[in-house]
Amino acid sequence: MKKYTVTAYIEQDSETGLYIGIVPGLTGAHSQGATLDELKSNLQEVIELCLDN
Repeated sequence: MKKYTVTAYIEQDSETGLYIGIVPGLTGAHSQGATLDELKSNLQEVIELCLDN
């Protein structure tokens, strides 16, 4: 499996408390999670799906 380095912008929604992550270099690569660990896992999955296309 090829390894990539990507940049994600992460912020916490002040109303819901959820962490939101966006990878600007990949169209459609965004996700959310209740914790930073959950967000990281979710973003990894989304990135893999985007790169498979």
